[in-house]
Amino acid sequence: MQIGVNVPNFGPGTDPGVLLDWARTVEGLGFDLLMVSDHVTVTPDVAERYPEPFYEPFTTLSWLAGHTTRLRLGTTVLVLPYRHPLLVARMAAGLDRLSGGRFVLGVGIGWARREFDALGVPFAARGRLTDDGLRTLRATWRTHGGAVPLWVGGNSEAGVRRALRFGDAWHPLRGTLPWMRSVVTRHALPGFAPRIALRETAAPVDVPERPAGVGTLEQILDDLDQLARLGAESVVLDPYHGDPEETRRPHAAWKTLAAVADHRRTAP
Repeated sequence: MQIGVNVPNFGPGTDPGVLLDWARTVEGLGFDLLMVSDHVTVTPDVAERYPEPFYEPFTTLSWLAGHTTRLRLGTTVLVLPYRHPLLVARMAAGLDRLSGGRFVLGVGIGWARREFDALGVPFAARGRLTDDGLRTLRATWRTHGGAVPLWVGGNSEAGVRRALRFGDAWHPLRGTLPWMRSVVTRHALPGFAPRIALRETAAPVDVPERPAGVGTLEQILDDLDQLARLGAESVVLDPYHGDPEETRRPHAAWKTLAAVADHRRTAP
């Protein structure tokens, strides 16, 4: 099972130097994948959690591709209705070629109503627009080549159905282990690549709704082991927990990532 990291590409502590430090840390520790998020215009609803500066994902990943050699690079998740799908198909295929086949396109329907309004995209139609966009991506890549791995995000039943129809993997975001297990056992998924939290605590977290990846290091490692047993081909660790000031303090996440990497190297 490959393990990746969702790197904050936004917030007051983020600049090109910090992004490069993240990439070098993730690759240097031996992780397999680096992913970033997507917003086009930082409207007030977005800014509460993901404030400026917000580095555009395709630009950021293209730049980081030139500073890395082994890491796969991806989006978790690109809001597909924000861009014409033919443009997304071209950008994704181009980044995949320029990076030597290292790109993963994770997509979702989006949630920020004011951002949809600012872009002139109907919020209520985002599910249909995402389905139409996924059809276009698949058709374009069949015709012109350049297909990249396509992870379809979404924690709803509609999101699962979308992954079944169009995706190479279902890419749920920040779920509990029991919930993910129930979905995996009920559906013949094309693939399973969850994004989970990464939040180390001093004491064990013992609540029914504990998100995967939250708890002591032992709990985090056990979550990863259980996801591997569920058939996850990849797991993306997300160290951001909603406070923009966290982007000024990446070293705490790097310490936990180093512990996870050390366990991977020494595990039998």
